[in-house]
Amino acid sequence: MARGAVTEVPDDGLTTRQRRHRPLLIVHTGDGKGKSTAAFGLALRGWSQGWSIGVFQFVKSAKWRIGEQSALESLAQVHATTGAGGPIEWHKMGSGWSWSRKSGSEDDHAAAAREGWAEIKRRLATQTHGLYVLDEFTYPINWGWLDVEDVVSTLSERPGHQHVIITGRRADPKIIEIAEMVTEMTKIKHPFDQGQKGQRGIEW
Repeated sequence: MARGAVTEVPDDGLTTRQRRHRPLLIVHTGDGKGKSTAAFGLALRGWSQGWSIGVFQFVKSAKWRIGEQSALESLAQVHATTGAGGPIEWHKMGSGWSWSRKSGSEDDHAAAAREGWAEIKRRLATQTHGLYVLDEFTYPINWGWLDVEDVVSTLSERPGHQHVIITGRRADPKIIEIAEMVTEMTKIKHPFDQGQKGQRGIEW
């Protein structure tokens, strides 16, 4: 396929330019490694375009500071001091469910997830960011902490030009249905399978 070429042109009444600049809902799912990493790579591209970036992590513990967070926060400082790129905010909305559980009941974790989603809904309504990374967002939906119908309607009806990336395993079919781009990461091999623990610079 030629660079930038499409295999078909839909009969949707839009011009090529209008179709090209539509906001996207992107889903990275599957059992393979790289879902979040790919999302943060898109955040780097968005920063270089001058977009406002909002990262919202729903599972990893607040005491874990992954490499991408340090890098993106450094770029946020570059923007603040030089004006290059765009602003970046990083928020940890969950309580470390998958990596290192913190004290508190499941109800506490569910309440934290609902509070995080409520904040994202407020920001979508006011068009705060050009790109939202909802990292590991599939899990609070799968656990029943968030109403998938509310998520679907909010994302489908979001105003303006706001891209949204959702990462996590087992993305709900209703979210996949409304997404414009869905990638499934398939695991072939992983060091974890041989009992090797995560490495600095690879897992975080």
